[in-house]
Amino acid sequence: MSNETQKRQIIENYVIAYNAFDVAGMSKHMHPDVVFENISDGITNLRILGISAFKQQAEAAAEYFLEREQQVKSINFNDDVAEAEINYSGIVAMDLPNGMKAGDKLTLSGKSIFYFEGDKISKLQDIS
Repeated sequence: MSNETQKRQIIENYVIAYNAFDVAGMSKHMHPDVVFENISDGITNLRILGISAFKQQAEAAAEYFLEREQQVKSINFNDDVAEAEINYSGIVAMDLPNGMKAGDKLTLSGKSIFYFEGDKISKLQDIS
């Protein structure tokens, strides 16, 4: 299996686990010192360091949605970095501080940038 093929499979497995609310599956290929960043409108509104904090955040975030789905439109590779164009949709489980109400549908397009060290994701940036 080529390096790019292996990384593509890791990304696809991550997305499958994300869509299934499977935090263990999402974390399976994370580096112990993983950095996760959520960037919206050019502003980093969340930055997490380490696999333990990543798991805690992923479990907490799952509580906000009844359903959620990431669809990968494309993946482009540049050495140890993969940029995935993503369509996202979700049904909100509870009223949120941003004004969304339980049952509202959220849709957005963005990208996720996966940085790899070997076969581990060392950094993940979700950008919308």
